[in-house]
Amino acid sequence: MSNPSLALESSSLTAWQAVLRGLKESPEFLRGFWVTLLLALVATAGRIVTPIAIQQTIDHGLRGPHGPDLPFVRWMVALATVAVVVTAAAGYAMNVRLYRAAEGGLATLRIKAFRHVHDLSVLHQNSERRGALVSRVTSDVDTISQFVQWSGMLAIVSVGQLATSTVLMAVYSWQLTLLVWACFLPLFLLLRTFQRRLQRAYGRVRERVGEMLAAISESVVGAAVVRAYGIEDRTAKRIDEGIERFKKAQTRAQTVVALTFSTGEVVAAFATGALVVAGVLLGVDRQITLGELVAFLFLVNLFITPVQLGTEVLNEAQNAAAGWRRVLGLLDTRPDVADPGADGVELPRGPIEVRFEHVSYAYPGGPTVLHDVDLVIAPRSRVAVVGETGSGKTTFAKLLTRLMDPTEGRVLFDGVPLTRVRFSSLRERVVMVPQDGFLFDASLRDNIRYGKPDATDEEIRLALTELGLADWLDGLRRGLDTPVGQRGESLSAGERQLVALARAYIADPDLLVLDEATSAVDPGTEMRIQRALEGLTRGRTAISIAHRLSTAEAAEEVIVFDAGRVVERGPHAELVARGGVYARLHASWAAQQKAV
Repeated sequence: MSNPSLALESSSLTAWQAVLRGLKESPEFLRGFWVTLLLALVATAGRIVTPIAIQQTIDHGLRGPHGPDLPFVRWMVALATVAVVVTAAAGYAMNVRLYRAAEGGLATLRIKAFRHVHDLSVLHQNSERRGALVSRVTSDVDTISQFVQWSGMLAIVSVGQLATSTVLMAVYSWQLTLLVWACFLPLFLLLRTFQRRLQRAYGRVRERVGEMLAAISESVVGAAVVRAYGIEDRTAKRIDEGIERFKKAQTRAQTVVALTFSTGEVVAAFATGALVVAGVLLGVDRQITLGELVAFLFLVNLFITPVQLGTEVLNEAQNAAAGWRRVLGLLDTRPDVADPGADGVELPRGPIEVRFEHVSYAYPGGPTVLHDVDLVIAPRSRVAVVGETGSGKTTFAKLLTRLMDPTEGRVLFDGVPLTRVRFSSLRERVVMVPQDGFLFDASLRDNIRYGKPDATDEEIRLALTELGLADWLDGLRRGLDTPVGQRGESLSAGERQLVALARAYIADPDLLVLDEATSAVDPGTEMRIQRALEGLTRGRTAISIAHRLSTAEAAEEVIVFDAGRVVERGPHAELVARGGVYARLHASWAAQQKAV
């Protein structure tokens, strides 16, 4: 079995490697890239026209050998105006294309990450807090969005602008060009150090975001428990600590950013002052004209701007790389319960024979909780699985529905190992009703037909009638339009379980697994459901995991677990008469029923 913790290999990627991997995962980012790059180059080239026009205007239009040449000045002004308009148009088209490509790529990345979360087994999902998983699909992707839509292309434009301005500056004065690079070269060398510090700082920021969201989401979902136990202050303190840790991590990262930006500002100011002095001296020595010096100062501004923006680009790049590493870490996590896909088997419809061949299971890093289970459950049989808490019943159910895979042995349906059955076939033929009966924030109708989206209202009403729940439906003021709220909180625990049972009923499975399916309902409703389940399970293989042994009494056969082993098996009456583990369990349950 693979390690259940999320993959850590991506955390060692450099920023550039993370970006390249991210682009590979979402090729939409590069769709039409060369056209966008061409527009970026046009926008960059347009910026150097103005300094050239200014130089020509001063040296030839205003200070020419025959005095001011107004027609020439007008031509230069017109040329500069056209350059500004073309530059603006190219910049607009570039940004529009960039935003569209970026949003397409981000949508693909979110969809891949979201679907991969669902591909992970229950064990994988439980190994990381829900809020941290959500942050990988939301806030971590948002950091990538900011980089791709702004900093990514800006970095390319900035490199082009640096190269172009350097070449043109050298044409005007190689001496001043060397001076500019002498001022900025130490800063360029320091950027590598700043990059490493930012990489570490923003890695911590993304981790703290996940922790903070996990703490907040958990407290919101568990609000009723928080209030019931009066632990608002403790919960608030925990959230405050998460927010404080995030604040400190973000502050440390921004401190590095501020240092980088301030260093760039100091170098730019020093370079400008040195250029003015050196330019005046060269002008006095007639090695540079006034127009060339003014144009050079404009070009220096074109040189300095991308350098100063480069610090912000570096900031966004490291933030995005940290987010990309976390998203890639999720995508790199190999599910330990994998869908065989096209190579898998489609099982035909019909009652299922279940076979466990010497199955054992141990959670990673823990002891074995299920030991050498070897049994066959015949098609169309109704079986109850009982045992004390922690005896292995729920683990058995998860292996049966392939929410987990055995560490040893095999589980087979109709002679086919579950590992070879396509998920689409398995989920169509097998339905599990869990203890909590999770509902989605939608109407009662939508929740019931979740497993059969095309179910009509007539089919839903018929299902509820056959389950003996028609009177309950009629008692709801809005009927099937009743909103259930988030996690079904508008309904009682028993009502949520009723909806979960109706959902399973209308899905029409061949194997029905009920994990404490009647644990949250009152005795009267339980009796109604038990009668309805007679019709529901007829002709199907039905396995019930139950604490209430009334389920075992109604079953054709009882399988008894104790300490992770199957210790008894047989009809209810026979096991009671045997006087073993099941007899003790049943006697204890019967005594509780009498006390009630």
